[in-house]
Amino acid sequence: MSATANPRVERVEAAGETPAGVGESPVWRVAEQALYWVDIPAQKIVRLRLASGERSEWLLPEKVACIAFDRHGTMLAGCESGLFAVTLNEACAGSAAQAAQAGEPVRVAGRKLAAPVFPFADMRFNDGRCDRQGRFWAGTMVQDMAAANPAGALYRFDARGVLSAPVVDGLITQNGLGWSPDGATMYLSDSHPLRRQIWAFDYDVDTGEPRNRRVFADLNHYVGRPDGAAVDADGCYWICANDAGALLRFTPQGKLDRQIAVPAIKPAMCAFGGPNLETLFVTSIRPVAGASEHDGHLFAVRPGVNGLPEPEFAGEL
Repeated sequence: MSATANPRVERVEAAGETPAGVGESPVWRVAEQALYWVDIPAQKIVRLRLASGERSEWLLPEKVACIAFDRHGTMLAGCESGLFAVTLNEACAGSAAQAAQAGEPVRVAGRKLAAPVFPFADMRFNDGRCDRQGRFWAGTMVQDMAAANPAGALYRFDARGVLSAPVVDGLITQNGLGWSPDGATMYLSDSHPLRRQIWAFDYDVDTGEPRNRRVFADLNHYVGRPDGAAVDADGCYWICANDAGALLRFTPQGKLDRQIAVPAIKPAMCAFGGPNLETLFVTSIRPVAGASEHDGHLFAVRPGVNGLPEPEFAGEL
């Protein structure tokens, strides 16, 4: 892959031939040199060791939408009924690799850590990740997007194991979490067709409180809907333009300065990875109707800029 002004986006064949229904939450774990991601409706966590091409799968009891790790390698997962600690130890990983060869994932059960009071039935967590200080943030949504129900909210789960009250509410389809390299700016989006907004907040790194919410980018003036995001080492914000088959990069001032086409119409979330964090990995969603051969697969591109290591959860899981 060349790091040019118009780099080629390539499908990662080692990620498997079976497309994801909703591929989300790619996380590059530096300690393993491996990429993890989830398939929400399939209730799966997937891992790909890039150097060897070894692919492993784990099956959870319920839908899993976002993941992070603590320093011991325990996973923090945002699911349907709450936040869970999920252990994927080496014995389990070995079983997962063997199961993958047989076409079967390994079943794992998490330990529930916390859960919000969902104001409506049929809600779940959606997009989530850690801030630069290791607090885990994740938002909720009503699963029926057609209902356009603004019952979703953004929550903070801190190192003490305390889940906050809603920090940002009134969200339909929460997405796009990210932080500037110094952690002083927080980004958040609502990807519902009726919203298509990306906001920026001033972020207090000591208290974990976002303030001064303002529109960072209104995607009603661009293409697609703002789904999952990543921030590069230059402080620019990369967003997956769902329904438009594109990656968009905005400068810290909110100016669109790059657009890269993706073979899948619904890119869902991106994450920097690889040995020098020079590769941008992109998960995607497979449409219910009219899907192409690429929809639902994993892609990689070298955009010519490096990423930042994904922060680990600061608490003990």
